[in-house]
Amino acid sequence: MIISASRRTDIPAFYSKWFINRIAAGFCEVVNPFNKNQISNISLLPEDVDFIVFWTRNPKPMFPYLKELDEQGFQYYFHFTILDYPRSIEANTPGLPASIDAFKRLSDIAAPERVIWRYDPILFSKETSAQFHMDTFQKIAEEFRGYTIRAVISIVDMYRKVVKRLDELKKQGVEFYDHTWLEGNQFEEMIKSFIEIASNNGIEITSCAEIPELEQFGVKAGKCVDRDYIKKHFNIDVSAKKDFYQREACGCAQSRDIGMYNTCQFGCQYCYATNSFDKSKINFQNHDPNSTCIV
Repeated sequence: MIISASRRTDIPAFYSKWFINRIAAGFCEVVNPFNKNQISNISLLPEDVDFIVFWTRNPKPMFPYLKELDEQGFQYYFHFTILDYPRSIEANTPGLPASIDAFKRLSDIAAPERVIWRYDPILFSKETSAQFHMDTFQKIAEEFRGYTIRAVISIVDMYRKVVKRLDELKKQGVEFYDHTWLEGNQFEEMIKSFIEIASNNGIEITSCAEIPELEQFGVKAGKCVDRDYIKKHFNIDVSAKKDFYQREACGCAQSRDIGMYNTCQFGCQYCYATNSFDKSKINFQNHDPNSTCIV
């Protein structure tokens, strides 16, 4: 069994103490996001967990617990998102210098193959033009030479909740546009520059559920829960079954997500896992690190 921690919230940043308490207990409980009366009991015993995939914007709170995970024999990697968007888009994320420092520290503690850099989702606006993305991607990639072996990119998915938030920002003068509105070959030039920059810094670049949109430019279709990557770098065979709970274009292997929607505190406008920032704050206030569930 693979544990996802988590697509639904940032467990390392906000719920690391809860996570390690559940590791000690050997299980956690997860409420079905579509039926609050349905609660699953998920084993976190080392003999039942083949691999753990973390998603985060700030892994620092997890640092004190990595040795404990290693000593118990857990294998894992982190998806670490770093974009450097303006505060109008990412209200509460750590600044770029702090994020780069945390990324390098995590790589030093865990190993480069255990830290995957996510430059996603890519949004376009006056402040985040194609040139902005090329400059930012290069600046970060150069910092990460030797600290990671993979980068993941994707274009923002315009879920209804995301469109609603971006429409509100538009009223404040922050206007976003689809990548198809870019002039000339700007989009293709940007993607190809990403490939070259990544290659020059010893980083493989893959996409997240972008078939065939980015594949036509030479970006390999990637998987966030990647059975081939896990086999290659950790010598662990995991389920070859596709996770049918994910989007059609997603190639991820099956996993059990132990997170909860509407609990992340970063306030990113493009977040698909948050319907209400106010509800997220309330849920966070109601969090008990000794509970079997996040909330």
